[in-house]
Amino acid sequence: MAVVEATSELLRFATAGSVDDGKSTLIGRLLFDSKQVLADQMAHVEEVSERRGDGYVNLALLTDGLRAEREQGITIDVAYRYFQTPKRKFIIADTPGHEQYTRNMVTGASTADLSLKLVDARTGVVEQSKRHAYIASLLRLPHVVVCVNKMDLVDWDEGVFDRIVADFTDFAAPLDIEELTFIPISALAGDNVVDRSTRMPWYQGPSLLDHLEQVQIVRDLDHADARFPVQWVIQPSAARAPDYRGYAGRVAGGALRPGDDVVVLPSGQRTRVAGIDSYDGALENAFAPMSVTLRLEDDIDVSRGDMICTAVDPPDAVRDLTADVCWMTNAPLKPGGRYAVKHTTRTARAVVEDVVQKTDVHTLEPGPAEELTLNDIGRVRLRTSTPLVADSYARNRTTGSFILIDETTNDTVGAGMVVETGG
Repeated sequence: MAVVEATSELLRFATAGSVDDGKSTLIGRLLFDSKQVLADQMAHVEEVSERRGDGYVNLALLTDGLRAEREQGITIDVAYRYFQTPKRKFIIADTPGHEQYTRNMVTGASTADLSLKLVDARTGVVEQSKRHAYIASLLRLPHVVVCVNKMDLVDWDEGVFDRIVADFTDFAAPLDIEELTFIPISALAGDNVVDRSTRMPWYQGPSLLDHLEQVQIVRDLDHADARFPVQWVIQPSAARAPDYRGYAGRVAGGALRPGDDVVVLPSGQRTRVAGIDSYDGALENAFAPMSVTLRLEDDIDVSRGDMICTAVDPPDAVRDLTADVCWMTNAPLKPGGRYAVKHTTRTARAVVEDVVQKTDVHTLEPGPAEELTLNDIGRVRLRTSTPLVADSYARNRTTGSFILIDETTNDTVGAGMVVETGG
């Protein structure tokens, strides 16, 4: 196996598709053809394929790790895989496509930079394809790649591909998707997955791997509004520098430099950045998504959960939020429900004031609702016990997202995306 040099750029992408569209096979093919599968892994896949009577080496087994999945031949959990090429590192979230596992799909896609949708060339755009596109739009994933799979089963017909492109494009037109790309593939045979296919000369675009290596993601980060949730306060210590006080965390948006005027929220105290430190030493600037330690000019009260922002046009610290929530547990979300809310590095308590509407995952139309049940996606109004420094999710995916926690069981029961702040 060729030695792959380490690269610094990371692309996270999530796959989704209907049952039997070939998601797991595609990921297996991507790993195998890019030489990311170890010999003992491949031997195990060959053994299991033979025992199951598949009649071929079933590369889907590289990702379908749960016994229940292998027995049913479907993906029911989120399987994460890592690989790298000389150009980029990748983290794959192979998410389930069935409606009853919507919560798993939202979880897998929530941290992704790109969504990879599979469409079966024989069946075209179906309800689940539409639901997956809606979720990608809801999560503000800027890049969506639609792989029209199983082109070998439609004789590599360009007309079939063109009809699917037209149907999907028409449906996605009103959705908030910045870049939509279509690639005809055969995951089983490997056409246009890693290498360009010679059986579809009418397609002049890149292979899937070529596209994943080239797609630009740096500009997708919010570099306009500086947001720094404080994760840890580094106190002065005789073992370290006795006068050193720093605030460690990960930049959630914008850029910070020494000398910048900043405000600490929710207290509203103002100061300046004295310096920015990293493991390798002092930095001239820090930007999303770097993990750094800030030093401030003034000795002010800053705690875990506070947000350091640029003093120009800072966000408001609010207790009222309107958000789209994906509900992840059997017990329904109802008005009056009380939960812990985890937002960046801050935890508060929240009460559900109202369930505004629920989205029909079949028609994608909002409708009135009194509650949200398992796998529902709907809009709710929350009031928190302490102020949260939140942006809208459209403005910043990090400071605009949160999770709801059942304090009795400590289970995560909901994932939220802020629509607007304030009453």
